[in-house]
Amino acid sequence: MAEEKPTVFIIDDDPSIRKSLLRLLRSFGFEAETFDSAEEYLERERYQGTGCIVLDVRMPGIDGLALQNELNKADYTMPVIFVTAHGNIPMSVEAMKKGAVDFLPKPFDDNEFLQAVNRAVETDRTAKIRFAGTREILRRIQRLTPREQEVLRYVVSGMPNKQIAFRLGIAEKTVKAHRGRIMKKLEIDSLPELTRLAEKAGIQPL
Repeated sequence: MAEEKPTVFIIDDDPSIRKSLLRLLRSFGFEAETFDSAEEYLERERYQGTGCIVLDVRMPGIDGLALQNELNKADYTMPVIFVTAHGNIPMSVEAMKKGAVDFLPKPFDDNEFLQAVNRAVETDRTAKIRFAGTREILRRIQRLTPREQEVLRYVVSGMPNKQIAFRLGIAEKTVKAHRGRIMKKLEIDSLPELTRLAEKAGIQPL
């Protein structure tokens, strides 16, 4: 199945900017949607695909920086590119600190804009791949019993079976059995794989 085209969301109160960016993006193979205000964008159903937001800073109602704050509060992680004719260094620093991937002064060069969009889309694509991988790891870990999760934390700390058995007050052969079930449920074959998986899942060694 062909990969879905990334979508760029253009939020700007200037209709000429919306029209020119829409035409430019579509000519380079992007899907694009335009909105004349932050309020209009917030009414849209949350987008789950890959893409980015092109956001004007100064707009009537909710301005660009305020919208960025709202999206951050809602844990909406799609990359933002700010575009503005009224920007300054403190404003751009604030936007970048809050996660913007670029801050372009108007008027900007088409190539500069497309490069920024490509960077933002690639950032979003990479983040979604990483998130999907972490979600799959957590799904596997949920298969483990509380005791197996406890054993897992000892194992990834590098502790041998005999010492784990002593800590838990169980037989060494029981620890070995737990380890076997852990490896099977997590669909891995080696201790290095187990350590990497636990690290990605944020499991702290004991």
